[in-house]
Amino acid sequence: MTFKSILLASALTLGATSAFAAEKYVLDASHSQIVFTYSHLGFSTSTGMYSGFDGEIMLDEAEPANSSVTVSFPVMDMITGWQPRTDHFMSADFFGAAEGDMVTFTSTGIEVTGEKTGLITGDLTMNGVTKAVVLDAKLNQMGDHPMAGKPWAGFDATTTVLRSDYNLGKFAPFVSDEVQIDISVEAMKAE
Repeated sequence: MTFKSILLASALTLGATSAFAAEKYVLDASHSQIVFTYSHLGFSTSTGMYSGFDGEIMLDEAEPANSSVTVSFPVMDMITGWQPRTDHFMSADFFGAAEGDMVTFTSTGIEVTGEKTGLITGDLTMNGVTKAVVLDAKLNQMGDHPMAGKPWAGFDATTTVLRSDYNLGKFAPFVSDEVQIDISVEAMKAE
């Protein structure tokens, strides 16, 4: 066996080991939300939210950098607290949303920055546009859920996106192009 084939066999073995080390966690839709904020004409900070969405985390506790995240939710599930504002966001001025239009996030890499922190890079697809974003993430807690009696994990993350990157820049810069996104999710170990 040549040195090259030994390296290849080792890499394949390590790759297989890493793939099996990750355990699947599914988001707890009742305790996961995405909140976004933006400046409205400089007079106020407006807020919207998504909740009740699907997603999964392939969590590798031993090597967190080998973990991955996927999330998706319907554009039309946006909550603004005022129906006319929600309707305007769904109009041709912004999303031009139709039933079945989705927002998705798929991680492409994780850089561990501390014992409970990391940067999650991924592809955010919204309004037919895909752009790379970086989530500044923090593990809040892992352990057995006191009521469900099974492994549970909780994470917070933040990022900032530009509306105009996703062809949603109407009224910028008066309504801020920058949108702050705060994410808090709980996930349970899959059956």
